[in-house]
Amino acid sequence: MRLELGKIHIDDLKFGSETKVENGILYVNKDELLNEISNDDRIESIELNIVKPGEETRIIPVKDVIEPRVKVDGEGGIFPGFISKVDTVGSGRTHVLSGAAVVTTGNIVGFQEGIIDMSGEGAKYTPFSKTNNLVITCEVKDGVNQYEHEETLRMMGFKAAVYLGKAGADVEPDELKVYETLPLLEQVKQYPDLPKVLYVYMLQSQGLLHDTYVYGVDAKKIIPTFLYPTEVFDGAVVSGNCVSACDKNPTYVHLNHPVIEDLYERHGKDINFLGCVITNETVYLADKERSSSYTAKLVELLGADAVIISEEGFGNPDADLVMNCNKISAKGIKTVLITDEYAGQDGSSQSLADSTIKGDAVVTGGNANEVIRLPKMKKVIGHPEAVNVIAGGHNGSLAEDGSIEAELQVITGATSEVGFNNLSAKGF
Repeated sequence: MRLELGKIHIDDLKFGSETKVENGILYVNKDELLNEISNDDRIESIELNIVKPGEETRIIPVKDVIEPRVKVDGEGGIFPGFISKVDTVGSGRTHVLSGAAVVTTGNIVGFQEGIIDMSGEGAKYTPFSKTNNLVITCEVKDGVNQYEHEETLRMMGFKAAVYLGKAGADVEPDELKVYETLPLLEQVKQYPDLPKVLYVYMLQSQGLLHDTYVYGVDAKKIIPTFLYPTEVFDGAVVSGNCVSACDKNPTYVHLNHPVIEDLYERHGKDINFLGCVITNETVYLADKERSSSYTAKLVELLGADAVIISEEGFGNPDADLVMNCNKISAKGIKTVLITDEYAGQDGSSQSLADSTIKGDAVVTGGNANEVIRLPKMKKVIGHPEAVNVIAGGHNGSLAEDGSIEAELQVITGATSEVGFNNLSAKGF
């Protein structure tokens, strides 16, 4: 598959009479956007805000972050299985409003949503303090259960991102990047002397409200399978989960997957990047054994010399990470693991819930238990009291003056397990 990604640099975001991109500014017609996203009878209210880097603004609790994109040539559309049909995506040409993002919030169910601070100490840890954000605060009607609540906000975010993305359909991109992966046998022949590398892409799916979707299908229902990497850039994989904010992969991260981008950058130079094997993170032992065995078999069948394995989440998924590592290593295939750590507030506890001597090449996104203090913000969008119950916070995290003391776990993307962040750690 060959995909051209045309990046249109968005330097500013404003409401206007017409939704368009002009001179690096994305103008948004608020009424048109509301009309696009409000056709769900479960919605009680919607509020739109524009938030820019450097502003003294806090968004809490964050459900998802999505980048606006539009398909301008090729099969399918963006977010297949949700917005477009389930045609295979990942080829042709897609335009990206780079620097803009849709952020969804509201009185969200669950205890594992996060915070985006646009300035101050918290802004250092989240990549989304640097994007121009259209924030959608959505409240649902009484009686809507938690699963419908999540679905309402998820679909609202996708609809908004697609609506905004269309503004870039006829705009000449500032930057054009081309990604191509050939059918397997052709790909192997292209660089026969380079080590063949696969990316084992673990998707969060360990229980209710811990969902990731592939072409609209809950990843709990899949068996490990192969994806062309370019499919990911068109939204074949999207977030629907409510896991800890620090290492959750919002949809924006899937669309801009740094592991895939970096492997493409190395492709043809010192590796032959064959593609992605997606696998799930399940709850029961038998399911973990099944998925990890199938993943190892598929990696072997595809002829990989080495794999990179990343997880999403912590605790229960650590077992999946270790199983994948052990079973793939047993086949003589080298592994590199990407994770983060929950090593206690002083950093002295065991970092992962499971371990293996085979995991001798590991990249970490940092310690999510580190305590941080966030200053009061002039403006708060959403529900600041949520910090007292979300993962990483505690009863009393929110001080009377509006400042926050909590673990790094509360910051969206702070310890990203695919490296979409600014934090790491070094062993001695």
